[in-house]
Amino acid sequence: MTTLRLGQIALPVHDVARATAFYRDVLGLPLLFTAPPGLAFFDCGGVRLMLSRPEGTRGWPASVLYYQVDDLASQHTRLLAAKVAVQGEPHLIAHMPDHELWMGFYADSEGNTLALMEERR
Repeated sequence: MTTLRLGQIALPVHDVARATAFYRDVLGLPLLFTAPPGLAFFDCGGVRLMLSRPEGTRGWPASVLYYQVDDLASQHTRLLAAKVAVQGEPHLIAHMPDHELWMGFYADSEGNTLALMEERR
């Protein structure tokens, strides 16, 4: 059996230009390219993130995307400074054998929930 690997995630957005600015300028994801009719593609650690208007019956709510960060506290401070809506303050989720799992939840420019997670040693 072939091993599957995640290659791309589609995230529905209301306004592609506004969402592009959020993911590029606020979260700092590298913009790979844009394509008609209103698509934006970002590099998220080797997985492509595609922003687009929903097609057909696909739409909201979107899946929650969890972005791994090295320092959740500094990222939280940066997002607060950018006036990003906090949906859940950073907090301890679980004590693992070799680290603690911390997460904070936020809303992007389109109202989609996203999470930042840190595996704290």
